[in-house]
Amino acid sequence: MPSKDDQLSRGTFLRRVVKGLLAGSALLGLGAMVQYLGYQQDSSPREIFDLGPAEDYPLGARNIYPSAQAVIVHADDGFHALSLVCPHLGCVVNMTGAGFECPCHGSRFMPDGSLKNGPASRPLRTLRVEMNAAGHLILYTG
Repeated sequence: MPSKDDQLSRGTFLRRVVKGLLAGSALLGLGAMVQYLGYQQDSSPREIFDLGPAEDYPLGARNIYPSAQAVIVHADDGFHALSLVCPHLGCVVNMTGAGFECPCHGSRFMPDGSLKNGPASRPLRTLRVEMNAAGHLILYTG
């Protein structure tokens, strides 16, 4: 039978458990912070998407292409393409009536991709879109 000096008091045991949990939480938090600060966007390989005939896009249309993570906008001055990847941490933004919103951290962008409010510090990236000789829209990413 252990002596009274060898036994932990209930208070000492609880203090050690709490200190252990706090230390574990601090390590998890530190690991998350290092991952957050060390984030680098993927430099995705360049991809080319044939989006079909330009006549399929009426004036004012905003078409999302999930496989390209892009939106094609047919404006008065022609066709424009925006990346749907948030420049903050790489989440895919959602299209709203007022523009675009990042579901991860709440950044908001205007319909033209310009930054409305952060935490993102840059607008959505503009992608190249052009019409080929056959009249098809070609989207270039990366």
